[in-house]
Amino acid sequence: MSPSPDPDRWRNSTSPNGPRPPLADEFPVVDWQRAMKRAIRSQSELRRRLGLGADVAADAGEHFPTFVPLELLARIKPGDPNDPILRQVLTTADESIDQPGFVADPVGDLQAEAGGGVLHKYAGRALIITHGACAVHCRYCFRREFPYNELGSRKQQWGPAIDYIRGDDSIHEVLLSGGDPLTLTDSALFTLLDQIESIPHVRRLRIHTRLPIAIPQRITTELADRLSESRLAVWFVIHANHANEIDDAVTESVGRLSRRGIPVLNQSVLLAGVNDDVDALQSLSLSLIDIAVQPYYLHQLDQVRGAGHFQVDVARGIELVNQLRQRLPGYAVPKYVVENAGEKSKTPIA
Repeated sequence: MSPSPDPDRWRNSTSPNGPRPPLADEFPVVDWQRAMKRAIRSQSELRRRLGLGADVAADAGEHFPTFVPLELLARIKPGDPNDPILRQVLTTADESIDQPGFVADPVGDLQAEAGGGVLHKYAGRALIITHGACAVHCRYCFRREFPYNELGSRKQQWGPAIDYIRGDDSIHEVLLSGGDPLTLTDSALFTLLDQIESIPHVRRLRIHTRLPIAIPQRITTELADRLSESRLAVWFVIHANHANEIDDAVTESVGRLSRRGIPVLNQSVLLAGVNDDVDALQSLSLSLIDIAVQPYYLHQLDQVRGAGHFQVDVARGIELVNQLRQRLPGYAVPKYVVENAGEKSKTPIA
């Protein structure tokens, strides 16, 4: 087993401009399951490792647990509370403020639950909630209050979900979500994939995951090979909000998919203090297309309870997307959308 990393190795290292950003290679590379086990699980530990002072608000959001892998921590600038990655995982007192319109289930997941952990919102597509675990707990997560323990069929090897999809021949595409489907072991994931492949009318598989960003080593050669051999057309949708999230390890992780012909898309969320300026969004899009990932969606924030401080005005979002169109080729400009509960598709904004 690799030794635990010593955060003080980089925390005390300085440059003329202050503490230098940590280097990813200063954390020992471990397999993805070990990376999950060694992740930071409290705000006080997160602040300590980054050289931030104690804060009375540090535990304000601990009813939604902290989870930050060291691989992602390595891309955060120590001592900077405004780091765009840190802002996504750092609690603030604002999380405890109730704001009008911000609710537990902002996108209507529960009203679309069809049994067995299947969400059936859109024509031709069904989503399986595969697992409640994720590789990073983003403070704006729209499923931060989702009742994973009450819904789903993982304990039954997804039998109810497979039965539902098998019984509806209008479903041609299955989405795997969560949590994050890649927190499943290969054995469990391959079992689920085998079952989906056995349904004749299913033609496509879409995997929504943050793992290639948060713990890049999760995309192993074995996983990429199995997916590339599927009879289904496999699509990956990853989730990065800022160019700083994309490093060499992420590039290699995504490359294991694209080199095997698996398309990779990115969806991001417009977040105040993270990417709500045109330079940040431009850098993100360029970083993505440079590694053969297409910017897909820029989501207006889902109004989940506790995330109101991330809200960006829609008019500002439209302005930013229009500015992107003046700077980038069309394929590099994400669709600006919002998901409204009960609607049959995402709603385009710009």
